[in-house]
Amino acid sequence: MNWRFNICFISFMFLFLLGLSNVFLGIYFCLNNIIYFLEWEIVTLNSMNIIMTLLFDWMSLIFMGFVLFISSMVILYSHNYMEGDVNLVRFILLVLMFVLSMMLLIISPNMISILLGWDGLGLISYLLVIYYQNFKSYSAGMLTVLSNRLGDVAFLLSIAWMLNYGSWNYVFFINFMGNTMESQIIAFLMIFAAMTKSAQIPFSSWLPAAMAAPTPVSALVHSSTLVTAGVYLMIRFNVLIMSTDLSKYLLLVGGMTMFMSGVGANFEYDLKKIIALSTLSQLGLMMSILSMGLPNLAFFHLLTHALFKALLFMCAGVIIHNMLDCQDIRYMGGLVHQLPLTASFFNTSNLALCGFPFLAGFYSKDLILEMCLVSNLNFVSFLFYFVSTGFTACYTARLIYYTMSGDLNMVSCSSVTDESWFMLKGMMGMLFMAVVGGSMLSWVLFPSPLMVCLPFELKTLALSVSVLGAAIGYSMAHTNYNDSLLSMHNILISFFLGSMWFMPYISTRGVYIYPMKIGTNLLKSFDQGWCEGMGGQGMYEALKNFSKTNQSYQNNFLKIYLTFFVLWIILMLLIF
Repeated sequence: MNWRFNICFISFMFLFLLGLSNVFLGIYFCLNNIIYFLEWEIVTLNSMNIIMTLLFDWMSLIFMGFVLFISSMVILYSHNYMEGDVNLVRFILLVLMFVLSMMLLIISPNMISILLGWDGLGLISYLLVIYYQNFKSYSAGMLTVLSNRLGDVAFLLSIAWMLNYGSWNYVFFINFMGNTMESQIIAFLMIFAAMTKSAQIPFSSWLPAAMAAPTPVSALVHSSTLVTAGVYLMIRFNVLIMSTDLSKYLLLVGGMTMFMSGVGANFEYDLKKIIALSTLSQLGLMMSILSMGLPNLAFFHLLTHALFKALLFMCAGVIIHNMLDCQDIRYMGGLVHQLPLTASFFNTSNLALCGFPFLAGFYSKDLILEMCLVSNLNFVSFLFYFVSTGFTACYTARLIYYTMSGDLNMVSCSSVTDESWFMLKGMMGMLFMAVVGGSMLSWVLFPSPLMVCLPFELKTLALSVSVLGAAIGYSMAHTNYNDSLLSMHNILISFFLGSMWFMPYISTRGVYIYPMKIGTNLLKSFDQGWCEGMGGQGMYEALKNFSKTNQSYQNNFLKIYLTFFVLWIILMLLIF
């Protein structure tokens, strides 16, 4: 057991120290407006140079520091969570490769090297989703990897189109593309790739399915690595997207994703899927604010969201661990008495998610909503933003009601305690950043404060919507739980809204299962049927039968000779 602990502890210390140094270096770069390009010439052959380019600016360094910090806490947390797993070292190595792929994506300005990190994230996420080797994990992993492959195809096509500009380094020419046909095609392909990786509509179904992975992986994936790769790519390509006419479509897609996931989370009973749908809602928020030309604000929310979402998943892992691997929130209740520390961490991260004043999520979320109010938005986009914010508070209050209030609803007796010290230490590190990270980042990223002048009603609208949503969520959960089961009276509407607008069924059956069945039937009827019967196998059988007949003629059997002799005599008589 000692050597397993050493591997976890060494990985934790290395990532933690590297993450802190990157964060402080990024802050220094931000305050002094420094950018470094590092070119590493890998090989030179005749006149051909293969060069690896690395981009170190404040954005890449701070994001890299946050990813390393969160992954260090997740690895410390994994020592307790995965201690019964015989393949713990394999798990830690997979997580480290996952983080390495994300590092490569963050610091690469070259599309080829970005593709290495992009594909590395897709491959290792598949290996982590199928880590628990059962049918459900395999199905979820296949849905995840096939959905992401669509984005990889778009990425490869964009690399091909960038040959028109003579370089794959987007930093050098992205500001000079203009609204040409090539720039629109590249922008469309980049948006498509980011939509698949960040699970926007209609590619949203893989994100809740990826909950089949171990909970530490979910904490890492949903906070700062896989799903944020698409948002980070859009931040880097924001100038190109805003120079084309595609930003309004990104606004629509982001708003619909936000709304759909917020509604769906209110009908979900799986603890991890509720948190996954909240991630989907926040990703939609980031995408939609990017479409309004505010990349720094989207990056700010990306960082604050990573802090409290990682903590939220870690708390969910402790609860599932103590509930004997049960994830249904209807079997929970009264956890505030048995798990006081975890419950306080859980509620703090939930309040940060809702935008509670002066926690991490408040600084970014409130600023985003205020910028929406002063922007030239239409009424539908306005509703998407504020109704989705209300839904966030609604499902959060419902989740807190089911898990924290009342009595424990587990069928069997189990020991529910806060004694996993490594998990608690990992969560304590995340708790500190979830509380103070938002204010620290706002001081660094926006040294001159943004003054958004609004009437009192609009200024308090974001907070009012959150309070109203929380009140509705708590009251509906209370009514639903005790009295009349409102959702069962409208089962068709509940099924439609709770199943992400039928997207999992469309994605699995409509996109993957039915085409594969059609392909199987075509394979059997054409490739293995008509093509074989009329082609190689049919010709082989015909030649074989002809050869057998010819051979029998050549054997000079008396019966055959007499038969032909009689037939020849009859033929002669008929002729003459």
